This record gives sequence, structure tokens and C-alpha cells, in this order.
Amino acid sequence: MMANSELTHDSVKQQHPISLYLKVWGLLFVLSTLSYLVDYFHLQGMLRWSLILLFMALKAGLIAAVFMHMRWERFALVYTIFLPPLVLLVLVGLMASEANYIFALREWFFSLPGG
Repeated sequence: MMANSELTHDSVKQQHPISLYLKVWGLLFVLSTLSYLVDYFHLQGMLRWSLILLFMALKAGLIAAVFMHMRWERFALVYTIFLPPLVLLVLVGLMASEANYIFALREWFFSLPGG
């Protein structure tokens, strides 16, 4: 058996309190309930989709931070995992913007006389 002075950083196991996991589980339950209430109250339009995406992002962030233990990892690893999907989301946003522009341009072009 090793003496306390001989323990290395790798041999020490970190254990999180069960209360942390229960609190996160409760918060996920509340966020899921709020997400359900968006449909229950028949919200429509941008408000509906904004709330659904907000609750989805909050739940995904909580799951990644606590249950995937990203909160306790080095920033280099966290950036390596989360930066590529973030870049892809930016590119999807740019493509959606371009698609809206092309759609509006085609509507304008086909509405011209003789078009």
C-alpha cells in the first residue's frame, strides 16, 4: 500500500457528491417541463422555436458539463470537442442566410413583368 506522500495525481480518484447529480437531474426535469409547456400553450412563430432551441441548448450544456464531466476537464480538451460543432453551426447559419437571399431574389425576378 502506498503512503500518502507517494500518491500521484493519477492515482487519486475524484468523486462528485450525489447531490450534484440530483440537482442537475431536477434542473433537466424543469427544463423539459418548460419545453413541454411551449407546446401546451400553443406558442407559435419565432417565440416557439426560440424557446425550444434555448431549452434544448441548456439541457445539452448541462448534460455535457456534468454527466460527461466536461466541467472538470482542461480547456484544451473542451475546445477540441466543442469548437468544431460550433463552427459547423456558424456555417449552417451562413448557408441559411444565403438561401433566404437567393429565395427572395428569385421571387423578385419571377414577379417582374414578362418573367
